[in-house]
Parts: sequence; C-alpha cells; structure tokens
Amino acid sequence: MPSFDIVSEINMEEVRNATENAHRELATRFDFRGIEASFEYKEKTVVMKAEAEFQLQQMESMFRTACSKRNLDTSFIDMKPFNANGKTYRQTIAFKEGIEQPIAKKIVKIIKDAKIKVQTAIQGEELRVTGKKRDDLQQAMALVKSSDLGQPFQFKNFRD
Repeated sequence: MPSFDIVSEINMEEVRNATENAHRELATRFDFRGIEASFEYKEKTVVMKAEAEFQLQQMESMFRTACSKRNLDTSFIDMKPFNANGKTYRQTIAFKEGIEQPIAKKIVKIIKDAKIKVQTAIQGEELRVTGKKRDDLQQAMALVKSSDLGQPFQFKNFRD
C-alpha cells in the first residue's frame, strides 16, 4: 500500500553556515563598527550577543536574511527572550524540529475534513499517511503544503 511520512526537520549544517555568514556580515556593517556583537553556533542553537536590545533586533534580521539566502525556511526559527547581563545582551535562537502533538492533530483533522481516502497515523514526531491510490497521497501532500500551520514540512519515504 502506498505511503509517505510527513516530517519537520532542518539541516543544521546549513544553519551553521548561515550563522557564519551573518557573523561575517557584522564585520562589514557600518552601524556595528566598534561594537561588541557576535553570532555563535552552539549545538542546534545560535546565540546572539550585542550591547543593546535594538542591535539584537537588527542581528535577528541579518540572521533571517542569511537563512533565506541558504534556502532555509525561517518559520523554523524560535526566538527566545533576550536577557541582559551587565553591558551585554544575549538572545538565543532555537529551531523547531519534529511535529508537535497539537500540530500533528491539526494535520490529521485537515486531511479528514477534506475527505481524502487516506489514513493518517501519528508516530512520535512524524506522521505516516497511507492510501490505496497514489493520487490520493499526492492530494494529501498538496493539502498539507497549502495549509499554513507556522511550520514547514517535508515529505519522505514515498512508497508505491
């Protein structure tokens, strides 16, 4: 029986490269001359450091631009609140990985409401969709792609 998996994952190597590009851009920006500001990639997170809150906002924009230049979907980005420690402001950028339970249930509901002849099963942080016809599976894929759930999805293990 044909099936595919819906997953939500990000290429961390591309995130590391985007972080390095954004860090290089800091050195060339006139508004960051003489200011201690940096991007640092640490185990699936990026830490931004600057001397003021508004600089962190500018750095976030630079990081999002660097990600989009590398074809990374910026809806993966999860901005944590900043914290100030003396003269330094720090903000951590985390990345959404896996499909959380409420979003998985929304996907199942969207597919069921469309009355497509497929079965969906939540398997941890991914969804398995199976059906008798390839066309039904492709219709389910298109439906998930078109629904805006604030998170990008990939489709893998498509089996005929």
